[in-house]
Amino acid sequence: MENSVCFIGHRKIKDTPELKERLEAVLFELIKTGIVNFIFGDHSQFNDLCYKTVTELKEKYPAIKRIHFRKDYEDTNDYTMQFLISGYEESIYPKGVSNSGRLSYIKRNEAMIRESNICVFYYDENYRPPNGKSNKNNLDNHKANSGTGIAFNYAKEKQKTIINCF
Repeated sequence: MENSVCFIGHRKIKDTPELKERLEAVLFELIKTGIVNFIFGDHSQFNDLCYKTVTELKEKYPAIKRIHFRKDYEDTNDYTMQFLISGYEESIYPKGVSNSGRLSYIKRNEAMIRESNICVFYYDENYRPPNGKSNKNNLDNHKANSGTGIAFNYAKEKQKTIINCF
């Protein structure tokens, strides 16, 4: 997706005035360089902060598109889509997420990264998620790392421009 940025971060963040200022400065710069597509996942405080900030900027920059990449509801009808798209200009179920079970967040994040020119993260390399239930779909390198860490490494592997707001 041309002129796109995605947002990925830990579920819990230190929501400070400094973080908000840094994020606003990053977003203004991205808009100045022609970014118009802002890709969001869900289920993290960082995602919520980014969504709120981009939505506020949309009033000043109406060309901005908020795009939701979802991990659920592969097959949707018009009735269901009205709820999925609420607050967004578009809602996408990306290829590669279907039948991925607990790894659906990882696969969804990878799709967001592939579709973006720039990836904005809130990534603390020392963060480790609490121990969860093991699952036959877990891969060894996914066990000790957070989903954000896995996504960060994937973005580096794909040679994406990374901005870490942590």
